[in-house]
Amino acid sequence: MVSGKRLADLGYKAFSGSMMLLTLYGGYLCGVRTYRILQRRRERQAVAGPDS
Repeated sequence: MVSGKRLADLGYKAFSGSMMLLTLYGGYLCGVRTYRILQRRRERQAVAGPDS
């Protein structure tokens, strides 16, 4: 039988681990979005020409 303290400890570790993974995934998504926005901006500037 698992004690209440041990169960709470495991629950806390599982919860904080999942929050860490969600944070990392959110950071990844933000990075990808920023990269794509900057890429589109570069493409538009290249099409417009260097004088604009």
